[in-house]
Amino acid sequence: MKVIVPLAGKGTRLLPLTKRVPKPLVEVAGRPVMDYVMDMLAGLDVEELIVITGHLKEQVERYITTHYPVRARFVEQRTLDGTAGAVNLARPWVDGPVFIIFVDTLFEADLSLVRTSDVDGILWAKEVEDYQRFGVIVTDAAGFMTRIVEKPDTPISKLANIGLYYVKEWRTLFDGIAAVMRQPPGKGGEFYLTDAFQYMVDRGKRLRVAPVTGWYDCGKVDTLLETNRHLLEHGRARRPSGSFAGVTFRDPVYIEDGVTLRDAVIGPNVSLGAESKLIGSTVVNSILGRRVRLNGATVTDSLVGDDQVIEGKTVMGSVLDAGELAAAR
Repeated sequence: MKVIVPLAGKGTRLLPLTKRVPKPLVEVAGRPVMDYVMDMLAGLDVEELIVITGHLKEQVERYITTHYPVRARFVEQRTLDGTAGAVNLARPWVDGPVFIIFVDTLFEADLSLVRTSDVDGILWAKEVEDYQRFGVIVTDAAGFMTRIVEKPDTPISKLANIGLYYVKEWRTLFDGIAAVMRQPPGKGGEFYLTDAFQYMVDRGKRLRVAPVTGWYDCGKVDTLLETNRHLLEHGRARRPSGSFAGVTFRDPVYIEDGVTLRDAVIGPNVSLGAESKLIGSTVVNSILGRRVRLNGATVTDSLVGDDQVIEGKTVMGSVLDAGELAAAR
């Protein structure tokens, strides 16, 4: 099957880092977010990735063609007209069932369902308490979608739509996208893919709603750091080789080899890239890139890009990249 991967977004909630780094290539626990998503596809027979690019598209194309052993086609979304607009750009190359995966979240899901389910499509969802933040899926007693509601005021459902879909009835999906895009756009001039799924259901197509055991948002700083913590607690933790004078590690941490550490407190929930140097500093619940220099500094609840220098300062709840510091959003 083919896999549509919309990647055109600018990742504004991770600015200023995402001025330089495409959102799917932002690292968490030592790897780009997109790597974890691609791992989930490893057991499937993927014929082609259809990647919808936009912001920093050259970096995205270079990374995918270099790192993943699968044929990839790149289509630029010049107008950011929403998720339906993004998926619609893949239409000329879709000729069978497709996966659609938005890679600003990580998930733990049984994708093998596509081999055994005799349905028109599958939407994966996660039950959440803060349902007002999400599009939620309403199901019937048999677990099939009846409707999707964006950010409901009342608890009609707590099944959050996570942006992971399998569509067997691909023709009806694209008919639905075409119908959606003939209507006036929604907020921000965008057309929503969820409206195309509603189109499918309204015409009798059966979309099963399947659970995920884990769903981890990487789209903003606090949730990215929470995802970092989860990954460190579940197999990604590592300490560098060698001994370090006056250094206290508070697990879990992910620290690459080739770092200089002295008189520092690191952790818990810290990822630190290679060739970094921390002297007389404390880092807690943060992700720091490669070649970062900290001297007499404290970094807490923050995201720090490659090659940044912090001397004698405290950075808390912020994003720092290319010398630009912004409060986390």
